[in-house]
Amino acid sequence: MTRPLSNDLRERVVVAIEAGESCRSVAARFGIAVSSAVKWSQRYRATGSVVPGKMGGHRKRVLEPHRAFIVEQINQTPHLSLHRLKDELAARGVKVSHDAVWRFLRREGLSFKKNAVRS
Repeated sequence: MTRPLSNDLRERVVVAIEAGESCRSVAARFGIAVSSAVKWSQRYRATGSVVPGKMGGHRKRVLEPHRAFIVEQINQTPHLSLHRLKDELAARGVKVSHDAVWRFLRREGLSFKKNAVRS
């Protein structure tokens, strides 16, 4: 993914558009896409700033509020499978995929695999 264009360029484009120049002519003059000029001017009118929005990482962690329940389930049933844990969460109204449960457990450092060496 490419990085956003500089705020200086964005500000110059918006100033030219606010001065009455068309988005097409401003885009041609500064060598940017017309859609960029339009979006930057819309952002400026809506927020008063041309600073780009945050890129990526906008997904909230759905299982974070249910951490206590997940830890309790793992402690109560050490042989619990990921699919069964997913089903127990679904019974509580939390619809997640098998992969989401696995990634949550890995990120939290929670493990409930049986280990023959430790037994």
